[in-house]
This record gives sequence, C-alpha cells and structure tokens, in this order.
Amino acid sequence: MNLTQLANPRILEQPIYLPGKPIEDVAREHNLAIQDVCKLASNENPWGASPKAIQAGCDALKNVHLYPEGSGFELRKKISSFHNLKSEQIILGNGSNEIIELLGHVFLNDGDEVIVGEHAFVIYKLTALLMGAVPVSVPMPNLVHDLELIKNAISKKTKLIFLPSPNNPTGTANSSEEIISFASSLPEDVIFCLDEAYAEYLEEPPDLRPLIDQGRKIIAMRTFSKIHGLAGLRIGFGYGNQEIVELLQKARQPFNVNAIAQAAAIAALEDKDWVSNCRDLNQSGLKQMQDGFQKLGLSFIPSYANFILVNVGNGEKVFQSLQKIGIITRPMSKDLGEYLRISIGTENENEKVLGALKIVLNNSMASND
Repeated sequence: MNLTQLANPRILEQPIYLPGKPIEDVAREHNLAIQDVCKLASNENPWGASPKAIQAGCDALKNVHLYPEGSGFELRKKISSFHNLKSEQIILGNGSNEIIELLGHVFLNDGDEVIVGEHAFVIYKLTALLMGAVPVSVPMPNLVHDLELIKNAISKKTKLIFLPSPNNPTGTANSSEEIISFASSLPEDVIFCLDEAYAEYLEEPPDLRPLIDQGRKIIAMRTFSKIHGLAGLRIGFGYGNQEIVELLQKARQPFNVNAIAQAAAIAALEDKDWVSNCRDLNQSGLKQMQDGFQKLGLSFIPSYANFILVNVGNGEKVFQSLQKIGIITRPMSKDLGEYLRISIGTENENEKVLGALKIVLNNSMASND
C-alpha cells in the first residue's frame, strides 16, 4: 500500500497555492546580483516595518527560549483598545490566512457552500475544497464584487460568504455603505467574512462594529503583513461576533503566534505616523504607476490597495521577460491572462519596472512584425 492510498482523497486533488518567487531564486536562475532584483509581486510594504516594531521584535528575541504568551493577551488588549472592541472579540492568527482556515475547520462540513467572487483571493476556494465544502463562484462585472449577485447566490447550503475589500488581485473595493447594507441583509444562518487585509489603505473602511454589537454573524480579518510591513513574521487577527471568536479559539493551535511577532505587532499599532506615511507614499506610487501606464498606452484597473492590475496583452509572456532582467511581478490565472499584478514599490522601483515594461513590450511588438 502506498501513501496516496492512506491519504485523505481530498488532499490528492487539492490545488496548491504558489507564492511569488523569492529574490534569491530569481537572481540565481538568471545570473543576477541580488541587489539588482526588484520584487513587486507579493504586495509587501517596500518601506518596511516601523523602526519601533523592529526594535520591539529584537528586544523580544532576548527571551526566545521561552514560549510565547499563549492567548496573546497584550496584543489582543492593544487591538481591542485600538479598534474599540472587547479582547474576547479578537483572535490572533499566523497571518490572517490562519483565520480563514480556522473558519473552515469550525464551520464547514461536506457539501456546505462557500460563496466567493470569481476573481477573489484564491485561499477562500482552497479552504473550502480542503474541508469538503463547495466553493460557489460569483461573477464580478468590471472586476468588482457585485453584492446583489452574491446575495442571489445564497442557498440553503450556504455557510460562509467571503468578501475582500479591497480585493486581491483586482484592487477594487466596495463602498462602506454597500458593505454595511449587504451585511445587514444576510440570513441568520450565513456567516459574513470580511477580509480587510488592505483596509488601512482606504480613507474610510467600513465600520461593522454596530452590526457586530447587534449579534450579527460577522467576522472580519486583518493582517500586519501589508501596510505594517511584518509579512515575514506572519501575524494577523480576526475580530467580530464573540460567539464566533470563541468557537475559533477552540480550533486554534497553542502558541500559534510567536513572541517576536506579538511584540512587533504591538509596537506597529502604536506607530500611527509610520502607517500614515506609508499610506501617503503608496498613494503617490499608485499615481506614478497609473501615469506611467497611460504613457505606455496600457489600460489598468484603478486600485484602492498597494498593487495594481495592468493589461499587458500576454501576462505570462511579459512576466517571464521581466523576470529575466530582474523584475518580479505576478502573472494571473487564465481568466485574467492578459493582466499582470504589480505591487507598488518605492519611487525608484516603480520607475525601474515602468522602464522595463517599455523595453519588453517594444521588443514583443518588434518580434511580431
């Protein structure tokens, strides 16, 4: 008997999430110096983490021989104060991805349905499949979540609805009014999961706390990986209906969030100036990229996040050409095959990718003549 016969059959058919290539791999494969490789593929903060967060993480390393505080008491206390919530309404995760997986473990059974946008973050679909549930993909006209179409897709089997706003990979967002109205209209037996990984880039994220206080079945997720620049520490959190959080806590592994991540996240929340500055720099970078695309004659999807989707005709071909010269971007799946997703970098990085795009696209046009 081989191992596949012993494995859960769902694992054998489970799709695999492929992250962007590391800088070191691209440098080695294309004989480039590491410092010459520009990674704009994973929506990371190019200005890094707050110096205060880095210092707090370094200080925490002095006690790395000890287990972290298992409940994340101090970090949950800081988050609850920051967002005017009770600590009992907050759960910490090894990135917000873990919160998505915990929702699957706790609420999904074979045959349950999970509603997702057709161009939404793929992890929702992968989680549903892993748990034996059925992902129900809803069209996204103009690459924006249509909340009426989502509502119409609800059936007696619907258990979870995932809505990312801003959405990865399209960068589009629903208005606060739309989201609040939508959440208010859902049936009592459906759990609304709002993914706010990029919420800090919005001027006014939706405030679901009044609905949560009413007892609505709502859970929202945030991460320290994006604007806070702590992607390498894998730290995120969920907040919402206290009963939902209590059930998720039962499925959470002990010590799922390490001590260095907890300390750095506390300091990151305290450094509001750093977050504000990164938001402003990102807005400038978005404008720089959009202006550059227009000069190149490229259409793009206006973004509310720290990345942008641009139509380059053949996304995979342009991705490969850029990577050979040290520019790492993100190609899309077949249904968005003409696009590349490009993270917003520093001013110099943005200029570098725009210059490289011009060369690659001109070479492509010349070879087609």
